[in-house]
Amino acid sequence: MPDGGASVLDVRDLRCVFETRSGAIHAVNAVSFDLKAGELLGVVGESGSGKSVTMMSLIGLLPSPPAVVTGATVTFEGKNLLTAPDDQMRRVRGGQIGFIFQDPMTSLNPVFTVGFQIMEPLRKHMGLGKRQARVRAQELLELVGIPDAARRLMDYPHQFSGGMRQRVMIAIALACEPKLLIADEPTTALDVTIQAQIIELMKELREKLGMAVIWITHDLGVIAGIADRVMVMYGGQIVEHAPVRELFANPRHPYTKALLTTIPSGANARARRLTVIEGQPPILTAAPDACSFRDRCPVVFEVCHRLNPGRYPIGNGHDVACFRADPGLAPGDGRG
Repeated sequence: MPDGGASVLDVRDLRCVFETRSGAIHAVNAVSFDLKAGELLGVVGESGSGKSVTMMSLIGLLPSPPAVVTGATVTFEGKNLLTAPDDQMRRVRGGQIGFIFQDPMTSLNPVFTVGFQIMEPLRKHMGLGKRQARVRAQELLELVGIPDAARRLMDYPHQFSGGMRQRVMIAIALACEPKLLIADEPTTALDVTIQAQIIELMKELREKLGMAVIWITHDLGVIAGIADRVMVMYGGQIVEHAPVRELFANPRHPYTKALLTTIPSGANARARRLTVIEGQPPILTAAPDACSFRDRCPVVFEVCHRLNPGRYPIGNGHDVACFRADPGLAPGDGRG
């Protein structure tokens, strides 16, 4: 894990509201975090917890309308991305920040060759000529482990397997040697063997290129093996944040504890009935004015129904948005 150093990315008070015909949906609510050079931040939570929307908000990938993104600052390399003009954001996306989407088949254009799609950002962002871009595209396919790279540049996405398409997506994301790579559930659609290969590949590339990575997933088991820090999201908010070993050894938020119980483990993992988290994530028609997890929480306090907890620091780089971590609230006070 990187020690100290300046932040590559610093996010403060990020919010995103979707204006729909049925009313507003407050998808991201006062999210703040930072990321150091070379660090891998895992972002975990159920579907609908705000993981992907948060990351798409901060680099301007959401259509507006319906999305309305606000916040104090999203600082990348000293620039506030929330106020950057469109032409500058286009240079940042693909050039300095790479994004790997969940489904490579819908992200790759079926009518263009893989080579063309890798060469496009090289020519647009790095100013390479056609011949230089082709040489670099071949190097990138070799870097991500695709054999016979020179020939495969001429193939179309449908001629690749799911795992190979994901490798192509990684090659495109790495084309301009970004300082930050955002990977949105990059192994979800792949079988277990291919998942392991992609995770190992990402470890090697991160070490070789020294880039910072944000890895979005619902799978805490994946995060355990690759992340430096973990950010747990629920209801569009960060409910717990800690170094990865600290989080697994000392989970403090009831939601984090519930997520950890859903991971199959032990000798009888296959035979054991999987634990489920009862209830459904909230539909956020308003900004949270109480704890978003209160209706599913097994240890809820009365105050949880009235107020939304802040993030309380509890040591070792660990903070948690739960009233049980509030030193001013004695155990048992206001329990509902």
